[in-house]
Amino acid sequence: MKTQTILLFAIIALIPGVSGAATSCSRANLTRCLDSACAINISSNPAARCQYCGTSSAGEPTSGGMRSVSVGTSAKYNISDKDLKKAPTEPSERYAWAAKQCLKKVSGCTVDDVSDVYDELIEQSCKAAGISAEMKSLSKEAAQKRTNSSCAAELNACIIMDTRCGADYSKCKEDADFNKFFAACGVEATGCDEHISSIRDNLIAARDNAIDNAEELLASIVSAYQSARTNLIANTKDQCADNSGRDACIERVCATNMINKCADGFEQERAMATQLCKFHDVACATLK
Repeated sequence: MKTQTILLFAIIALIPGVSGAATSCSRANLTRCLDSACAINISSNPAARCQYCGTSSAGEPTSGGMRSVSVGTSAKYNISDKDLKKAPTEPSERYAWAAKQCLKKVSGCTVDDVSDVYDELIEQSCKAAGISAEMKSLSKEAAQKRTNSSCAAELNACIIMDTRCGADYSKCKEDADFNKFFAACGVEATGCDEHISSIRDNLIAARDNAIDNAEELLASIVSAYQSARTNLIANTKDQCADNSGRDACIERVCATNMINKCADGFEQERAMATQLCKFHDVACATLK
């Protein structure tokens, strides 16, 4: 819902008289005004804000048409029935339209105030009705019969999301964490009730296998590093024993850094290369 209305709110902000003012904003009055367009029959329909000003995926309002709210609110800040007849029916457009109307009625408020006080209310309305405002579609019927394979695919994709268990199940090592995420996924996978139990067992097995393999992989990596470190130390000690490491360093410095390559008659270059490779002696003394 927020993504759909950002551009519309940006346009509203450019309209003189609705984007800013010197006086303070009464957010309570601003909420009352927005409710007159977005919370029609909210007492009997918790999904009202979601359906009127949230997302078209939430479906049509269950009752009441496009009449305004009057009980418990001040008419001073309500959008009138007459004006509501001009309101768009597409939720994101209606939200932006209501914001424009209410910013004219409630002085001192800005587009940011609208978003701050009302976006969360819309999201709560969507959740109260069991609807996610970010879902692309609510076309699945709860009673729809689903195959085990289609349900398993959907639940697997859901449970391994980064925000849930993760592909390696690292966030679900504890059964309580797995159960929490699986329950949320089960709610979203409509029509899969008869398959839930078997799919859960399979996913638990997949989790245990992933975690076990992850531990084995970590152990093998640690072992490989330990072996490499042991071999490196052993090789270094061998080079210290016969000074082959220092000699190789001197030859390398002569070949790459000395103009005359430490040839006969240029003993000063070899002496300089020997000094540059003194760190071998220091290292070897440490290993003894």
